[in-house]
Amino acid sequence: MKTMRTIFYATDFSQASERALDEAVGLAQQFGAQIWIVHVIEPVHYVTGEEFAAADLYTRLEEATERNAAASMEKLIGRLGNLGVKAETLLLKGTPAEQIVNAAKERNADLIVIGTHGRTGLSKLFMGSVAGKVVSTADCPVLTVRGR
Repeated sequence: MKTMRTIFYATDFSQASERALDEAVGLAQQFGAQIWIVHVIEPVHYVTGEEFAAADLYTRLEEATERNAAASMEKLIGRLGNLGVKAETLLLKGTPAEQIVNAAKERNADLIVIGTHGRTGLSKLFMGSVAGKVVSTADCPVLTVRGR
């Protein structure tokens, strides 16, 4: 197996992501690799109106989302540090699959680890699959881990 130096762990802070983290940590420990904890904030589509209060609410919501994501990522950094795994965070905005794949390519990731929710049928059709899009567009191998 190829030596891994850089592992991208994509998280949405769900249980599926938690199981993927366990896999990423195990691989990082095995290979002495660094983990990039990556979270993508999808922009909220705001329909403009004449009310300033609506725009202000949107701005506050976006700022709170960023603060919460950054705090969650810092907790993960602490956890990984306690396990002896070198880790950094990357908070991005945009379409999750696209941002994950582009960032992994820019940082020469050897592997992307991402959780899957295991959706099927109509929910998969309407909600899509970030993991599926990452698998089909990434330049490096992708390990998908099904959550329970």
